[in-house]
Amino acid sequence: MPIRYTIDHEARFVHARAEGPTSLQDVEALLDAIVVQDALSYRKLFDASDASAEYKEHDIMTLGARASVYAKLARRGALAIVPRKNVHPELALRFLNLARYEGAARIFQSADDGLKWLESLPEDES
Repeated sequence: MPIRYTIDHEARFVHARAEGPTSLQDVEALLDAIVVQDALSYRKLFDASDASAEYKEHDIMTLGARASVYAKLARRGALAIVPRKNVHPELALRFLNLARYEGAARIFQSADDGLKWLESLPEDES
């Protein structure tokens, strides 16, 4: 799978890294794994800096709608997104808007910066 991830239940942390061609189905599989493993409330780092996917408007709307529904299942933990290198973060911004991500969520230029931010959050915000 072009998205490798670990779900650390002890640390309450999800680290996902997309590499190469990544499809809508790959992202949906990641979201499903997070829900099935009861990790919605965990801090999440999604690093797509090395991904090469091209998502259509419909794909982003589908993901946003799915994430919005997940908000009704449990509180969502903080989310750090690292978009593809040298690409405007417009898709990440649209996803956060469509997903109605009301919790702590930010877009970063590097995974290190995203991780530092996630680790700096008080326990009740993550």
